[in-house]
Amino acid sequence: MLNRAKPASQLLLQIASASLHSPLQPAIITANTSRSGSRVTSHRHSTSSSSLSPQGPRPARMAPPKSATEFLDFVNASPTPYHAVASAAALFEAAGFKSIRERDNWAASVKPGGKYYLTRNASSIVAFAVGAKWKPGNPVGMIGAHTDSPCLRIKPASKKSANGFMQVGVETYGGGIWHSWFDRDLSVAGRVLVKDGAGNFAQKLVKVERPILRIPTLAIHLHREPNFNPNKEDEMLPIAGLVAAELNRDSRAPEAEPKDGAEPDAEPDFQPLKDMSERHHPYLLEVIAEHAGVQPSEVVDFELVLYDTHKACLGGLNDEFIFSARLDNLNMTYCSIMGLIASVNSTSLDADSSIRLIACFDHEEIGSLSAHGADSNLLPAILRRLSVLPPGSSASSDGSYEHVEGGDSELATAYEQTLSTSFLVSADMAHSVHPNYSRKYEANHQPEMNKGTVIKVNANQRYATNSPGIVLVQEAARRAGVPLQLFVVKNDSPCGGTIGPMLSAKLGVRTLDLGNAQLSMHSIRETGGSHDVENSIRLFESFLSNYGELESKIIVD
Repeated sequence: MLNRAKPASQLLLQIASASLHSPLQPAIITANTSRSGSRVTSHRHSTSSSSLSPQGPRPARMAPPKSATEFLDFVNASPTPYHAVASAAALFEAAGFKSIRERDNWAASVKPGGKYYLTRNASSIVAFAVGAKWKPGNPVGMIGAHTDSPCLRIKPASKKSANGFMQVGVETYGGGIWHSWFDRDLSVAGRVLVKDGAGNFAQKLVKVERPILRIPTLAIHLHREPNFNPNKEDEMLPIAGLVAAELNRDSRAPEAEPKDGAEPDAEPDFQPLKDMSERHHPYLLEVIAEHAGVQPSEVVDFELVLYDTHKACLGGLNDEFIFSARLDNLNMTYCSIMGLIASVNSTSLDADSSIRLIACFDHEEIGSLSAHGADSNLLPAILRRLSVLPPGSSASSDGSYEHVEGGDSELATAYEQTLSTSFLVSADMAHSVHPNYSRKYEANHQPEMNKGTVIKVNANQRYATNSPGIVLVQEAARRAGVPLQLFVVKNDSPCGGTIGPMLSAKLGVRTLDLGNAQLSMHSIRETGGSHDVENSIRLFESFLSNYGELESKIIVD
């Protein structure tokens, strides 16, 4: 069982009472206490008279693990990678992890026995705990996930209108099931760059809770074709309102009065780009500015995406399902975060000679080739700095490894030695067998929800799994008492990709791909197993806690 000082749901709820405009702060985090929300009320399984029906008492249901309802809080608070990273940072802060920055010198701040996290672009986050017996060249047990999901992103110039409707120009991000975005209650979230009176620029997180956009389908009477395949440029424009209503609005702020001493007809400051109010509908800009806590004139730029305002919830007759957006891959992001936190709570760092690390990257859905994606220098740079971290005072008693010690010439090989002894678990969601399309799955590899985390294998290295990795993860699962499953795609079917192969090739680190089983991957509304969250957290806790010991027992080269 997990040993946490406070439930994750409480930690996320605390964010709402903190400063609204902290650079890493989600604008609004809510938790619904009804079944359609994120937490289960204490009376839901009661057999009191209120639960009786004319046919007799309702059958009792098995409550899902607490971690499943806490995950709902996390995903509901995280409509964008920026919000996911802010939510993760709040969880790490509450667990005693210290915030550090890449631009700083770590020599004085990062020590054996310590717990740390850092962000890049506010959309990728890396956290690690250093064993007290760490020495240069020792191994690192790692879990990698990603924070992004397919979505629609507002274009830099989004102002459109047609036939009396105000429309918003959007760009597709990733490989979404785009027809699932039609007829949904959509809103916007992301980050806004604002300029203050001193000329400084700051990031504000924005999440507009109410539905303000919608992509309507064409009536069946006007579209008799059997397949619905909308043109992504012309037929996926959300409507935001009516042009007439916008023209008649009288709530727009009056023009700013000239400042004292300024001539009324003075030339305005030169603007290299068109003003934001010219590129976007002014009322949309006002809504964004309101949620950022600034005036519309202070909004310099933004990166906003559309999201479904319908909150994630438990589903199924026995709450065995999670109905949610962004399961791919916030489910694995959350499990890796909580696995690391649980590992340092349940297994002391005092006797550990390794480093426990999780990395959650942005931009996996579009290939990871960015400054903050998995195909960047983010993880290699961090591992290089950690590999030469000086040993702690208790490291002298550890004789498990042939350590690199001494001057610069010896430390020069510490990075390569660390990589050769380290291991990466690439955690990305997997496909559950679909009861209506079982022919799409290989007969002996049909993963089921709530039956354990799925190890993904591909002979063509679309996944990086091999036998030594399976043995290692299987031993971690045995110690945690959680089941595992295997998945291989059919020979006549395409196979998806993950960050596993690219990081394995970039680092030369042994790697295994796995993930929780789900349906409707890349839809705006996906389905996962409520018990799989707990299984994965326990698996990751066991892997990170025991890797320093297990590594030396599974050696091929």
